[in-house]
Amino acid sequence: MWAPLRGGYPHRTLLLLRGNWMCRRGLPRSLVPGPPRRRYRKESLPALEVPVLPVTTTEIRQYLRAHGIPFQDGHSCLRAPSPFLGASPFKDQIGVTTSYSLFIDKTTGRFLCMTSLAEGSWEDFQASVEGQGDGAREGVLLSEAPEAEDSEEVRRIWDRAVPLWELPDPEEAQLAHLMFGLSKVTEDTLRRFSVRYLRSARSLVFPWFSPGGLGLRGLKLLGAEGQGNGVRYVETTIPRPGTYHNLFGLPLIGHRDFELVLTSRELDSLALSQSTGLPTLALPRGTACLPPALLPYLEQFRRIVLWLGDDLRSWEAAKLFARKLNPKRCSLLREEVLGELSNVDQAAGVRWSRFQDLNRLLKGHRKGELTVFTGPTGSGKTTFISEYALDLCTQGVNTLWGSFEIGNVRLARVMLTQFAVGRLEEQLDKYDEWADRFEDLPLYFMTFHGQQSIRTVISTMQHAVYVYDICHVVIDNLQFMMGHEQLSADRIAAQDYVIGAFRKFATDNNCHVTLVIHPRKEDDDKELQTASIFGSAKASQEADNVLILQDRKLVTGPGKRYLQVSKNRFDGDVGVFPLEFNKSSLTFSIPPKSKVRLKKIKDDNGLVAKKPSSGKKGAVPQNSEAGPGQASNPYQPDTPQPSR
Repeated sequence: MWAPLRGGYPHRTLLLLRGNWMCRRGLPRSLVPGPPRRRYRKESLPALEVPVLPVTTTEIRQYLRAHGIPFQDGHSCLRAPSPFLGASPFKDQIGVTTSYSLFIDKTTGRFLCMTSLAEGSWEDFQASVEGQGDGAREGVLLSEAPEAEDSEEVRRIWDRAVPLWELPDPEEAQLAHLMFGLSKVTEDTLRRFSVRYLRSARSLVFPWFSPGGLGLRGLKLLGAEGQGNGVRYVETTIPRPGTYHNLFGLPLIGHRDFELVLTSRELDSLALSQSTGLPTLALPRGTACLPPALLPYLEQFRRIVLWLGDDLRSWEAAKLFARKLNPKRCSLLREEVLGELSNVDQAAGVRWSRFQDLNRLLKGHRKGELTVFTGPTGSGKTTFISEYALDLCTQGVNTLWGSFEIGNVRLARVMLTQFAVGRLEEQLDKYDEWADRFEDLPLYFMTFHGQQSIRTVISTMQHAVYVYDICHVVIDNLQFMMGHEQLSADRIAAQDYVIGAFRKFATDNNCHVTLVIHPRKEDDDKELQTASIFGSAKASQEADNVLILQDRKLVTGPGKRYLQVSKNRFDGDVGVFPLEFNKSSLTFSIPPKSKVRLKKIKDDNGLVAKKPSSGKKGAVPQNSEAGPGQASNPYQPDTPQPSR
């Protein structure tokens, strides 16, 4: 179910028909009897026939002045008198100056009334000002409360949880403090933040209260699991991630507080509040995302210290969040992060968990790069690139999909099958569990289909980067950007312009763009080369990475498909490695157990091609400095060598 909002922006609708199952983290769920035929949807960025152009800060100011509405310029929002105060049950209770309690996001135009909790798009606000939003004045736009099922579950878990200092067994209390590193956190700190402990799940319970602490709206449960000699923490949020956003510690913020420490973990908030005495807040999804809906709650602070971690991904998240918050008031408290930036492994980016051979060649997936991916028609380009992107998404890389060739429902079905590593049609009893886990991924879809204007697509991508902190955009495929470009009758020139636009977007937004491009028509017995990419050489020149899915259509069995990395700007390593398609799971990463990974193939002289080094597990790295034709390919000995 795909539901566009006014103004072309998305919201998430979940229609749940659950069967009986136990949550993977061991928490019982409220269940409704019935077959596992639950409809689900990922967040989508819909396309309108007449796209609504993004609003600018200048346009917002001009509109407010034209209608005689006074406003104050803030860090990330404009503050104005709210027209929704008549609908407020919380008026004068949450420490906000009611005369200027409406916050308007400078980037998107979305508004939030801190007094009535009314919110909506810029178009909603305009309709209300111009007398077309009577429903809004009556409170129709009030922030949605969690679903009834979630509210009941939140209350049930909260009532079962007990304060740590009230645990009847001293040994259990001591173990809990040890597992979660709370040995130096005092009872007074735990009491102020209302932290509890759920004994049945052995989890800390962090509450999310509505502004002013007027009601319990959600929970985050933090469980600890042993992993080798260390401890691995597992988070569970109710409501589900993405359906509701809040800040841990919000009721403790006073309207006279002007300095804040913003953390990625609730445990850090406890420790920092106790040690520094400063107000602290914890982000609901850690370093994954800073939802713009939370910006109004951070507007009052003149200085924000970002305490997000000491690795490269945390450093990048801090820079991204600072752009939203206004860099002039943000600072990074952990100076040791600078030392981590010299770590080569972290600088290489996020490593794939399913494609180890790809890690050996590309070293990782890095922000700000452009990857060009091509392959013959019918070779499985979309299937491969969906697993390639899904692998990164499961590791917390916020991903936006632009599938212009196949529908989102079909694509989501393929990705869900790949995620479950098996066809769920054959195991319907597990469908709900996998679908719920799939929904929790930071995965979003554009609902464009067919030919689109590059300007509209780029605008949607920029909106997604701001709202959802997107780090990876997949465009499938470039040819669907061509039909609306009237810049030149020359398709090659138009394609060069589109590629340049994606290159500029990747650099300006520090976001990785994976661009699928069809190749020129080649004979079935010839492998593709970098020069086979349709258009001019601009695609390969602008790209940081070039991946080619080779498909030997005249061959069956192992060795039929392999992936070639023909360009790698990061460190120059290029090469090939074999792929085997598993039809039952629609994956390339997990070969069937009954098949041999690779067979030796004789070349034209009758010689057996050398096996790849055992240390490379099938990957054959080559130096990108080698001249054309110098790179040997043990999987394609009877075809011309690819050019660089």
